[in-house]
Amino acid sequence: MEAFNFDVNAEQLSGTTVMAAVYDGGVVIGADSRTTSGNYIGNRATDKVTPLAENIYICRSGAKADTQTISDHVRNYLAQQSIEFDTLPEVRSAANIAMQIMYNNKNALSAALIVAGWDEKSGPSVFCL
Repeated sequence: MEAFNFDVNAEQLSGTTVMAAVYDGGVVIGADSRTTSGNYIGNRATDKVTPLAENIYICRSGAKADTQTISDHVRNYLAQQSIEFDTLPEVRSAANIAMQIMYNNKNALSAALIVAGWDEKSGPSVFCL
């Protein structure tokens, strides 16, 4: 049996892969499912695509606590908008809310997001934050 050799000075390959693409009928979004810390895989089945509304999803990358909190706040604002205006929220509105939260906390957050979806006003839309 061979000894396990680990080079601490070797390049560490890590990070999240999230993507979104607009096509003729809507938006396709996807993400990998691993949660890593360097070479350590903390969870092999993490859901990094989160619904914000019936027509809007967010792809999350960065610190899990930060991205989940942003998603929760945006989902709350969108639910209030849906009740107030009695319609599905716009994708641009969701992206603007997330952007405001991220900008107002820019020195405390580690997050990169893709907000994507479809609405009646703009059709399919993708916003990278």
